[in-house]
Amino acid sequence: MKITLLMFVMLLSATTAYAEPSGNTQRQEEVAVRGRHVMPFDLEKTLHIFEKTPQGGLQQVIAKDAGDSEQINLIRRHLAQLAKRFTAGDFAGPRRIHGDTMPGVQALANAGGKVRFVYQELANGAEIEYVAEDSALIDAIHQYFDAQLNDHARHAVDSKTKQCLHDTHQPQSSMPSQQGQHDAESTDSQE
Repeated sequence: MKITLLMFVMLLSATTAYAEPSGNTQRQEEVAVRGRHVMPFDLEKTLHIFEKTPQGGLQQVIAKDAGDSEQINLIRRHLAQLAKRFTAGDFAGPRRIHGDTMPGVQALANAGGKVRFVYQELANGAEIEYVAEDSALIDAIHQYFDAQLNDHARHAVDSKTKQCLHDTHQPQSSMPSQQGQHDAESTDSQE
């Protein structure tokens, strides 16, 4: 357990530079400030993980401290709300944080039920799996994830780093229903 925790801390330290893509650091700071008004959890105590998949992608938010039940509960509530809103075509939260011209967001908002947003709790947070069959929508998901990674910079990592941090996930689209998996639930906050 100590070795796993030590590896996790070392990886988080190393990924700060890796996760911060070249880009506009002023914009990244503006996104972080706007995000604090939309996302209920503390960006400094959590990590966004984005993994592109052949059918769309997987968005996870985890608490950096697996014992931080406050952050874990805030993450779970927020992502459950997002899945519900996204299913209804409501991307107001991401638009408030990233802007109306965020890559992929318009296509996802107009998908009309052609993208599934599957919420599931994780031991240290939660995830939303984005599943589509249409290649244009899969591309929109990938563009959306790229924009998230660029804008969240030090608060987000991609699938390469994610595999090191949380390599136990199997996408819901290839698994039978599990406890903790939910259809989009009704709740209040957005991103």
